[in-house]
Amino acid sequence: MRSSEPIASTAPTSDAATYSRWARVRTVTPAILAALLTGCSGPLNPQGPVGQADRTILLDALGIMLAIVVPTIIATLAFAWWFRASNTKARFLPQWTYSGRIELVVWSIPTLVILFLGGVIWIGAHELDPAQPLKSSVKPLEVQAVSLDWKWLFIYPDQGIAAVNTLTVPTGTPLHFSLTSASVMNVFFVPQLGSMIYTMNGMTTQLYLQADNAGEYYGRSAHFSGDGFPGMEFTVHAVPASAFQSFVQQAKSSGPKLDATAYTELARQSANVKPFTYSAVAPNLFGDVTTQKLPPAPGPIEVRSTPTSPPNGG
Repeated sequence: MRSSEPIASTAPTSDAATYSRWARVRTVTPAILAALLTGCSGPLNPQGPVGQADRTILLDALGIMLAIVVPTIIATLAFAWWFRASNTKARFLPQWTYSGRIELVVWSIPTLVILFLGGVIWIGAHELDPAQPLKSSVKPLEVQAVSLDWKWLFIYPDQGIAAVNTLTVPTGTPLHFSLTSASVMNVFFVPQLGSMIYTMNGMTTQLYLQADNAGEYYGRSAHFSGDGFPGMEFTVHAVPASAFQSFVQQAKSSGPKLDATAYTELARQSANVKPFTYSAVAPNLFGDVTTQKLPPAPGPIEVRSTPTSPPNGG
């Protein structure tokens, strides 16, 4: 948004401008590096079966691609060294144009790489179908997730509670997510648990995940959705089953009730909302959101004032 303040007529000196640029670089660079390291550490440090399978596919694909990349680099360096100007043993063939054997090698290697990568992707795409239940003797925990502007609503239909920007789950239990969007298209992603999936208004997508180890796992929106996008993140608290039951009882004993009125207030644009819980949820609220019985939010629009947390937002 353009500022209404007048632009200064005098430009800063060269030294001051240079210092300012370097100051911005020093400020921004650590943040960028931290974001990159956080994004990379998640898939490489999985905490569930889906995340483990994702890492296996990533490493398999890397190994297959290195099978052509490494020999190509070595061959490039070897050719440059052998055909250097000072090497009188190198044969110079200015009339040479074609070799069937070389063509066979040149084309067979990338063909094999493509076939191997295609096989890995084909198998992984079927085994990691987001809507395919995980193999487990434990009954899945049902979680209904709604992406809003700019926060996440998690409803526990069997427990009759809900939470905003925080998700507590029992370890070793499959998690069956039903996801939708109350606004624009978005993406649900917990890097250490596995696959990301889109949320769309008027539609429901399915996702199965599982946390094998207790801990706190970073989750966020992975699709830009407007001014409040940077703060659209949440924490997954994976706890033992007994601790999860304690969380449910604590949530039921405090906090507001999530009904149509409270949901309409929650759906208003607000950024950097602190996590809080609802002690009760109106029946079939998620279905009303998905079928648009509860009207969708207008989506990201120009915000002229600083977004604030909704009432009862902790």
